Amino acid sequence: MSDLDWSTPDGLAAIRDHLAARIEGWRPPVAHAVGLSPASSSPEWVFPHVNAPGGQHGLSAVVLATVLGHDGSTATLPLSRAELAAAVESLEPAQACSDVPHPNLEAWRRVVDELDGNPAREARAVFVADLDDPVTSEADGSMRATFEGHAPEL
Repeated sequence: MSDLDWSTPDGLAAIRDHLAARIEGWRPPVAHAVGLSPASSSPEWVFPHVNAPGGQHGLSAVVLATVLGHDGSTATLPLSRAELAAAVESLEPAQACSDVPHPNLEAWRRVVDELDGNPAREARAVFVADLDDPVTSEADGSMRATFEGHAPEL
């Protein structure tokens, strides 16, 4: 992928498409996020950044799916610190494009830091292919609850 351009929005779109073509059965999720298990008495999962329906951050979904060997279907997947660090490393070249923000990269770094500082916490990757799909976990329900006008059934 060294010939692909990480410095422009069009280049990032081409990289997204290149990676997506390598995932059998890939379909872009309508929403995705990386969440942390509750740190206190709160039962809610914590999501430093949620890619809600209508978002524009398809490259992060493909990078995360590539690391996890996932096809973008609705699922909640365990995410080790090493897997998340690999996703961060894979997405870091996108910083060369200063025309767009990189909220997933920032959020994923915060999750890695939290996992380092509190080994009792766990991370999950949540993908939602279709909002009508059943909720797959408490983490999924917590993420979907952040969508405006959407109240998931658990």
